[in-house]
Amino acid sequence: MRELESVLRRIDGRGYKAYREIERRRFRFPAFELVVDHVQGDPFAAPSRARVRVSAGEVRLPRSATASPARRRAARDFLARVFATAVRDHRDLAIDAGGQTVLDRSACLIAPDGAVELRFTVGLPAAGRRILGRKAWELLGSVLPRAVEAVTARRLDLDALERHCAAVEDQTDLREQLAARGLVAFVGDGSVLPRRSGVDDRPLEGAVPFGSPPSLRVELEAPNAGPVTGMGIPHGITLVVGGGFHGKSTLLRAIETGVYDHVPGDGRERVVTDPAAVKNRAEDGRAVTAVDISPFIGELPHGRSTHAFTTDLASGSTSQAAALVEALESGARTLLLDEDTSATNFMIRDERMQALVEKAKEPITPFVDRIRELRDRLGVSTVLVMGGSGDYLDHADTVIQMDAYRPVDVTERAHEIARTHPTGRREEHGAELEPPRPRTLDPRSIRPERKPGRIAVKASLEHLLLGRSDIDLRAIEQLADRSQVRAIGWILVHLARSRDARIEPLPVIHDILAGLERGEWDGLTGHPDGDLALPRAAEVMAVLNRLRGVRFSRG
Repeated sequence: MRELESVLRRIDGRGYKAYREIERRRFRFPAFELVVDHVQGDPFAAPSRARVRVSAGEVRLPRSATASPARRRAARDFLARVFATAVRDHRDLAIDAGGQTVLDRSACLIAPDGAVELRFTVGLPAAGRRILGRKAWELLGSVLPRAVEAVTARRLDLDALERHCAAVEDQTDLREQLAARGLVAFVGDGSVLPRRSGVDDRPLEGAVPFGSPPSLRVELEAPNAGPVTGMGIPHGITLVVGGGFHGKSTLLRAIETGVYDHVPGDGRERVVTDPAAVKNRAEDGRAVTAVDISPFIGELPHGRSTHAFTTDLASGSTSQAAALVEALESGARTLLLDEDTSATNFMIRDERMQALVEKAKEPITPFVDRIRELRDRLGVSTVLVMGGSGDYLDHADTVIQMDAYRPVDVTERAHEIARTHPTGRREEHGAELEPPRPRTLDPRSIRPERKPGRIAVKASLEHLLLGRSDIDLRAIEQLADRSQVRAIGWILVHLARSRDARIEPLPVIHDILAGLERGEWDGLTGHPDGDLALPRAAEVMAVLNRLRGVRFSRG
């Protein structure tokens, strides 16, 4: 500690690169050890990376905090949030503590002996390009120790820690019960689904709490909360209907995010979803590579085959067909769709349009004519928000009407309407639906280097910059955090380093994700990195599929 102070005072006023004297060195403080892994090149570069290791004796986590994998993940998340709160008034110190979701992150690690490692960034202060050594010592020698003290046994709020761990463990357990109960999602009574705004994911104050209709109410057993009641959405085809602004899309959005756990007080702690549920939507202009979209879009004019469809500029219908097949290829067991983000001609072709344009002239087989095959042949359920087409009533197993944010089971009425008001349209599909065959990837077509030897991975929720490629992520709606995107970028780097000429990417991705779940974070980037969060394989594949220039081939 005193050596660090001495170095910072000695280099005060020198050129910024003199900060390198503290890089990759360990400095012992009374309650922790500090390591500065990387010093930024100049004051305007990305901040420096550092970490502190706090001994088990200083933290003294209760055994209950690490009694299960879910609790251990929750405890790490809680400690990162405590540190983030302690440094929130100091803009030069920051940790990747997340928002409303509780993800498996690299920001906080718990060693087998109970020691805690916190990984954070620090903007080393300067005036122009001259070091402000005394200010740096104030930051590292005074502010940092106070922040670290917040996670020690002297200051840690054990009751809040237990609430955090219990909430995450309950959500994880409830999610694991879905399949055995024949459900694809569960929305707990009393949940608060609306959010404050499109950029503020916190619960809306004064929102109508969710109440399940009696006919769909089920009871699950949470390990900490005990019996929990709510609306169970069963396997099969579920329609969510209702007038505009009555909460249809809000319910679907909550179901989308139910693949993740949420912090206590989020309002969605009792909303859990099949972990293999994937949102499907149209995406004009995306690249598609060697995807067999023939079950939905047949042979195109001039004899162009769609069995290995490739384009740099997909239309709404082709992009949605490709995304659906890609989701099935990645292992999706539940599809989530909203008519507002779907291509109309992909979803439905009504009787009048069938009469006007004969089937021989229309290559598109609409989703309405494949939805039962997805259920019956592939075992894939669908939850669909639909307000404009009653043709789906012929196929629905369950119909939920949202009325002023309150769900009503209208299944029987919907089935009666379907019987008494036939649409007159004819089903349009040819060959039976089969599971998509996996494609193989040429790993050399992933180019993560911006310059020779310089890998570039820059992430936001909307874009991933990989090498010179800018991948548009705005249609991958189940990404919850920028740090997931960073992790995906580095997973693609690993795929690019494969020495094989052809690989099946999905098994490799699953192996990498399994390693991250075991805590092998440093193997992903090659150095300690606190800004990574675990993505799902479905999102990794979704990003890979949108990389322009990537080369897939079909067997």
